[in-house]
Amino acid sequence: MDGNAQLKILAAKARLGAIIGTYHAKSGHPGGSLSAADIFTYLYFREMNVNPKNPDMNDRDRFVLSKGHCCPSLYAVLALKGYFDWDELKSLRHVGAMLQGHPDMKGTPGIDMSSGSLGQGISAACGMALSAKLDKKDYRVYTVLGDGECEEGQVWEALMFASHNKLDNLVVIVDQNGLQIDGTVEEVAGIEPLDKKFESFGFEVAKIDGHSFDEIADALNKAKNTKGKPFAILMKTVKGKGVSFMENQVGWHGKACNDEEFKIAVKELEDEIARLEVEV
Repeated sequence: MDGNAQLKILAAKARLGAIIGTYHAKSGHPGGSLSAADIFTYLYFREMNVNPKNPDMNDRDRFVLSKGHCCPSLYAVLALKGYFDWDELKSLRHVGAMLQGHPDMKGTPGIDMSSGSLGQGISAACGMALSAKLDKKDYRVYTVLGDGECEEGQVWEALMFASHNKLDNLVVIVDQNGLQIDGTVEEVAGIEPLDKKFESFGFEVAKIDGHSFDEIADALNKAKNTKGKPFAILMKTVKGKGVSFMENQVGWHGKACNDEEFKIAVKELEDEIARLEVEV
């Protein structure tokens, strides 16, 4: 039996949660939420020291979603982990609801940093990592960026800061699904060779398939064993992963399903969950 079978089920459920949330909101960002669902799942169910019964514990690992608009699948993972009820997903983006269109650390259990202005989340993550160093704490800090987000200058200022301060407790993860709101990343403002850029800024780098839990595990293990410099994971992903008509389609960057599309997406994901559960 596949040792990652349960993770695959959880990730499929996280994708389903993102579709449910954005459908009921009638807005949101499903494409990038689906591409990042596997890394969110692995971080919260395998990697990070967190406790939904004590979300503010001092020694917890920290997570910052720098590409904050892709929070629907993060919210789904938090619900699956037990931070709040699954039904909260249906109130996504509603006035006064717990789950807003971008992460809100003051209103949502499990959110360590409010984010959404692209380029800024990684700076907050750097500050958290430096704070751990100064306080001689062992917790680690993880942040997920979009590849389009890497066009922001503040990202590179943060990388310089991380390298200068030898933040080996920081893991920067780039979700390279290749698409942003206006088209392909290459067409809008090409960022390649991204690995060489990170290396020139003083990072150790791993390039992986962001939908392979084995490769995610290997990269995060390498990050833990890297001393004296921060670590970057560049993960190739599929925007809209798991929903056939969304995959690699830039139009699904920032719109919700209509009624017919919702039924198709839910059926595809529920069928995938059922298939995986049979294998377990």
